[in-house]
Amino acid sequence: MPGRESVPASEPAFDVIMQGTVFLDIVLTGLPNLPVGGTEVYAEGMGSAPGGAANMAVAASRLGLRTGLAAAFGDDLYGDFMYRTLADQEGIDLSMSRRFDDWHSPVTVSMAVNRDRAMVTHAHPSPTSCESWVTDPPPAAAAVVSLGGEASPWLAAAKKSGTLVFGDVGWDASGQWAPETLQGLSDLYAFLPNRDEAMAYTHRDTPRDALMALADSVPVAIVTCGAQGSIGLDSESDEEEWVPSLPVHDVDPTGAGDVYVAAFILGTLRRWPLRHRMGFANLCAGLSVQQVGGSLSAPGWGDLADWLTGVRQQAAAGSRIAAVLERTYGFLGEVIPEGPIRHVRRATATIARFSDA
Repeated sequence: MPGRESVPASEPAFDVIMQGTVFLDIVLTGLPNLPVGGTEVYAEGMGSAPGGAANMAVAASRLGLRTGLAAAFGDDLYGDFMYRTLADQEGIDLSMSRRFDDWHSPVTVSMAVNRDRAMVTHAHPSPTSCESWVTDPPPAAAAVVSLGGEASPWLAAAKKSGTLVFGDVGWDASGQWAPETLQGLSDLYAFLPNRDEAMAYTHRDTPRDALMALADSVPVAIVTCGAQGSIGLDSESDEEEWVPSLPVHDVDPTGAGDVYVAAFILGTLRRWPLRHRMGFANLCAGLSVQQVGGSLSAPGWGDLADWLTGVRQQAAAGSRIAAVLERTYGFLGEVIPEGPIRHVRRATATIARFSDA
């Protein structure tokens, strides 16, 4: 059965480390349609929060993983807000991060429409990449890298130290889907692309065919399929699973994939069976899409405890769907932390002048 400890007694300084660009995400929800030229559209909801690499970092930290993030931060008010939110409010270790003078924060405006989103981004490269100042990442139980065609120094260092490396990949706007992008795949412990990415990079016609192709190169392959849940294969334990998504009311899907990866990492470090890891990741991602803002929409243990309590109450009242969910997610009762659980904050419409963390 799932245990409560995430790492063994001789644990490293971090449970998980990651790197990447942090954006200020301005998320607009409740749009009737995307704007077209010469028109103005009003959004019913709005949220501002750190985005990009912050999405996964916040999700991991809210699940109790000791999380380290290497990223560049500007010296503007957006940079102040994001740094303060991640370090002081979310408890993320930013000792591997740097702040740069006269470099403004990257900004993304995300518009959520009909369970999908469109984004507009303005950004300039940071003065130097984080890999140039973090040449030897600290010991960690797990690390996250994004494959991009070039071998990552982090990947080599993690492989040498025995760190479990989890990888994802970005959307190829060029449409080329070059196989070289997946260079380094065989050095990963787990690879977790979404359905479209998996099929495009493997040149397969179905998510399962793509999964099988990826499983030849990596011990654990997961393909997330949105409303259809996720499919996965762990060749080390000979487990293959399809886990359906949960019935939820989508508000904003921004960052759901990052939340999925963070939750899957937690389950892996706790040595859960594949079905529990995938189910937990589906649940965390499903809870996140009901809130505005990628990073600050991530659930904490309090949200998970409330959800399980609600499911149990509905099952006791005779709901058949709730009864199925109670059986499927009954293992949560053994892993939710005991005692007081820290309340997590959600995205507000605009950034605060002063921290209330």
